[in-house]
Amino acid sequence: MNAPLPNNLAKMQAAPLLRVDNVTKWYGQILGCRDVSFEMRPGEVLGIVGESGSGKTTLLNCISGRLAPTSGSVEFGTARFGLTDVYALNEPDRRRMQREEWGFVHQNPRDGLRMRASGGANVAEPLMNLGGRHYGKMRQATVEWLERVELDTRRIDDKPRRFSGGMQQRIQVARNLIHGPRLVFMDEPTGGLDVSVQARLLDLLRELVRDLELAVIVVTHDMAVARLMADRLMVMKGGEVVETGLTDQVLDDPQHPYSQLLVSSVLQI
Repeated sequence: MNAPLPNNLAKMQAAPLLRVDNVTKWYGQILGCRDVSFEMRPGEVLGIVGESGSGKTTLLNCISGRLAPTSGSVEFGTARFGLTDVYALNEPDRRRMQREEWGFVHQNPRDGLRMRASGGANVAEPLMNLGGRHYGKMRQATVEWLERVELDTRRIDDKPRRFSGGMQQRIQVARNLIHGPRLVFMDEPTGGLDVSVQARLLDLLRELVRDLELAVIVVTHDMAVARLMADRLMVMKGGEVVETGLTDQVLDDPQHPYSQLLVSSVLQI
């Protein structure tokens, strides 16, 4: 009997879950991102870093189906069709894929929550969108996820506005993971929070990503977030990738001058 592969080697040999090929986005004469290519495999965490205006959020929106690229392709290994160009899917199939197989954690939890619904309803909504109709089972799953993100389950019926910003972000995390996505996008998930709140949320995210073996793309300007969460990093400047590699390699021995500036915190980002 063959011994199992080490986890990182197994990831490298797995079939691609996501393939991005020469993605370019122009806003008229303004460049958003240009010629970005990479592959991701199940369970891998990719960090995209750079200063404001570097193109990292534009790239994230193109990859996540929110913003059609000007050129290039984004292929995802869908459960129904296999590795498929996201933008070649018709609108209903693309929305179904996003709803069933993806999650998206916004920097501002208000962008990812329905503020007039209860925290529990926000968490349970993805299950309803997937056809869940058994109230008791959905509520039990919601309670379990509130516990998992370390929220008081007695507050399940409170509206999000009654929670702190860090707690709202935890609700958003539970909402995006309860349905078992295969790929999760995170846009500055700890941004705008107090340092102590950031640290605990980051520990929680890292634990969930590891335990659930999620594939994650995380956009951040925070090198601490990148180091703690990402297996690989892409450094962006002016819409282009200037360096890529294993996280420790890029952060401990950056090769590109811009990466060196980022790591040394010379740039205000």
